[in-house]
Amino acid sequence: MAKTRVARGPRERGIDRVLKLFSFLQANGGPARLAELPQALAAPKSTIYDLVNILVESGLLELRGKDGQVYFGKLMHLYGASYLRANDIMARGREMVDGLAKETGETSEFCTRLRGKQVIVHARPGSRPLRISSEIGSQIPIPWTASGRLMLSHMSLAEIDAILDPEDRRMPNGAPVDLDAFVAECHACRDRPIARTIGTINSFTQCLAAPIINHSGSVEATICFVLPIDIPEEKKNDLEARLIEASKTLSLAGLKDPSEAG
Repeated sequence: MAKTRVARGPRERGIDRVLKLFSFLQANGGPARLAELPQALAAPKSTIYDLVNILVESGLLELRGKDGQVYFGKLMHLYGASYLRANDIMARGREMVDGLAKETGETSEFCTRLRGKQVIVHARPGSRPLRISSEIGSQIPIPWTASGRLMLSHMSLAEIDAILDPEDRRMPNGAPVDLDAFVAECHACRDRPIARTIGTINSFTQCLAAPIINHSGSVEATICFVLPIDIPEEKKNDLEARLIEASKTLSLAGLKDPSEAG
């Protein structure tokens, strides 16, 4: 078997800067001025300008306008489309979210995990007069979410401790995360059909989340409702049942061999 080559020195730092640049643009939520990037990324101006030029030439970034607005390029879209074609759960999850929001009138999300963050892959707002919206691409510290407890339910305390960055260890009100208690909550969600958090991120919403199981038997993603905190209990029970049904449908798709997707 071929030995894995480990990048070191300047090459490794260059890759880190590319990843840091992509993360900054994602968090920015839109184009950023080229002149702002060196300070934002804490890197020399010449280095960032050279890096942007290389990525623009490759199609991974685009540079537009007189003031040099930098954002993701067309090649990123092609890579994303290829990922969706190869990942049946993601493709089906987007469709299910749209269907649930239309059917129930409630805000629905499809989420996955990136280290210690929950990432909203797809979302559809409900039809309430005061709508609860979720921004696609948002990264939320996992201790804040019902989905996070499901996605970490199979991991040990040491594994969970290792993926949580310092910014993931504070709750929205600034209080430190009680790691032992949080891990216990994660383990309590193991093999459960649904998880709930009430008033965790703010005082007026609650979240219901159901696990999506992939072909290897682990929780790859979740499908969720974000609801008003005062929703009637009977209505909430109906939504939980619908969410569990949806998660079973998606999990059955995910349990198929990936080569059968499509």
